[in-house]
Amino acid sequence: MRILIVGNLIKDVYLNLDAKQNSFETDENGTPWMDVAFNGGHQSYFSRTSVFGGANVTLEVFKKLGLEATISRPSDETLADSYRYILCADDKISYFVPSERKVTRFVAPNNPVDWIFVDRSAEIDEELVSKIKNYIGLTRAKLAFFAATKKYDEMSAETRSAARELVRVSNVVFSDDVLKEAHPGGVNCLILDNEIRCGEFIRRYRVSKNDLLTHLTSYSIIAATIFGTMVSGASTKDALELASINVENSKVTGTLSKDALIEKLNAHKDQDGNLRLIAKSLVSPGKGILAADESGGSIHKKFEEAGIPDDETHRRDYRNIFFTTHHLSDYVNGVILFDETARQLSDKGSDFVSYLTSLGIIPGIKVDLGLEPFSEPEYMSENWTKGLSDLPERLAEYYEMGARFAKWRAAFNVELSGVGESEVSIKTPSTFAILKNCEILAEYARDCQNAGIVPIVEPEVVHDGYYSVETCAKITGQILDTLFEQLKRFNVNIEGCLLKVNMVLAGKKFENQSSPEEVGYWTAKVLREHCPRELAGVVFLSGGQGVEQATENLQAVTNNGPFPWPVTFSFARALQGPALDAWKGDNNNADDAREAFYRRLVANCKALRKNDLS
Repeated sequence: MRILIVGNLIKDVYLNLDAKQNSFETDENGTPWMDVAFNGGHQSYFSRTSVFGGANVTLEVFKKLGLEATISRPSDETLADSYRYILCADDKISYFVPSERKVTRFVAPNNPVDWIFVDRSAEIDEELVSKIKNYIGLTRAKLAFFAATKKYDEMSAETRSAARELVRVSNVVFSDDVLKEAHPGGVNCLILDNEIRCGEFIRRYRVSKNDLLTHLTSYSIIAATIFGTMVSGASTKDALELASINVENSKVTGTLSKDALIEKLNAHKDQDGNLRLIAKSLVSPGKGILAADESGGSIHKKFEEAGIPDDETHRRDYRNIFFTTHHLSDYVNGVILFDETARQLSDKGSDFVSYLTSLGIIPGIKVDLGLEPFSEPEYMSENWTKGLSDLPERLAEYYEMGARFAKWRAAFNVELSGVGESEVSIKTPSTFAILKNCEILAEYARDCQNAGIVPIVEPEVVHDGYYSVETCAKITGQILDTLFEQLKRFNVNIEGCLLKVNMVLAGKKFENQSSPEEVGYWTAKVLREHCPRELAGVVFLSGGQGVEQATENLQAVTNNGPFPWPVTFSFARALQGPALDAWKGDNNNADDAREAFYRRLVANCKALRKNDLS
């Protein structure tokens, strides 16, 4: 396999500036600017690093992958004019480049090549495109092209036309923005600052600026790794995985070797096996998952209604009642904790995460940060779930604490238009809100699995509304279809993922409330029609149902089994409500509260066994 790289060799000079000593001025938009009259005598920087970038990054990746590759350039070409200063300050990067870019030249190789790889650093013009087209026409070499579409606005009309012609004749196209021109066939990969999209697959990646990797260097590493591994026989899914591994573990002075990449990929696959094992354990037969993860706002409302002071001591004592209930591990596989609870201590002096682990119960953690209205004017009545920005860092900490699964909730309120008329339509949730929330759930799930944590994805059709059981079935089905489509696109391992979902029943304000038989029928029907068989399991939320109602409906769902995946409960209020009423914030009532909680555990675990209705 011979590859000819077409692109520029660029001398990248990284200056890690001292933002405190350099003079930065902030404009009205909050953008910092510095007067760069470059004089090393008065410009303060911590370090200076010089490396070859541009096409040389692509060449290095290919060579590390064991591919035979060279860069197309005249023998007398020098690097003297190919400088680019990269200024780094406070984790921000700016470029200082010559106004006249170095012209890219194409020299036909003496020996035929199998592929021509046009690097992102290449300066495209009509002459270059013509020479490349003539060469592939004569030799039948294949063409891979990194279309730097963000530079198109700087090009003349003729140059843009030439670039688009190169897209048209390419077998593989990489781009840094959505292509505005048609690519008739082959592979098409979109590379963004934190995301790779290729076909039906999406892979998130994160790069630390501490290693001085700019987005341009990252793009080159990703494109070269995807191309190099795919021509070596890797699947699209594995190629994206390898690319993200390479860019996340590379430094500006070097990328990973083929052996190192394979070793890390195999470690990821071993981790997938661990995720499947944990997910399977969370839904082992006859037990459920306790949701003890009420956020500050939720538990404040609960305590306020019961007349209990909302302080850290009472919140700890409340959760402690459940965790110290006798024989808890006989009825519970896992417990979802809130951040505060995960850091609090049990009566025995150990933190709750360690305490639950010692009981053989898997500790989990709620990681979403609540709901936020969409900023788009037409969707401001709907919400999205926030918390993605620092999620990898938080997940790494939770993993070290001992958490092995996580939960993220997306809430969908139902609003109908034309109620009381012959034609009734669904106003919310909108297709937009469903898609955006499912994309967020998929990104969260991918981040969890990267951290070795099993994700529970929770799309909830909120029970407090006016809608029929049939409408709930339609909306729940649409949400599940979108969710599993996005999980697949984000390369989430479905076998290491749990679904937490509402039962299918009429809204609380609807005049015809659903019987348990209806709930069992519609819930089973929707799940069978919209959930993939490889899913690790389904757990139900009680979602505003009464304590007895949730148990009766769970029994009805069980009676409609068996299902392709394990089915169990992940209740909060439906397990905790009677205990809260018995406790009243007074630890003298703790034993009564434990007994009330225990009775609900027994009843709901019993509802996981199918009744003989004959």
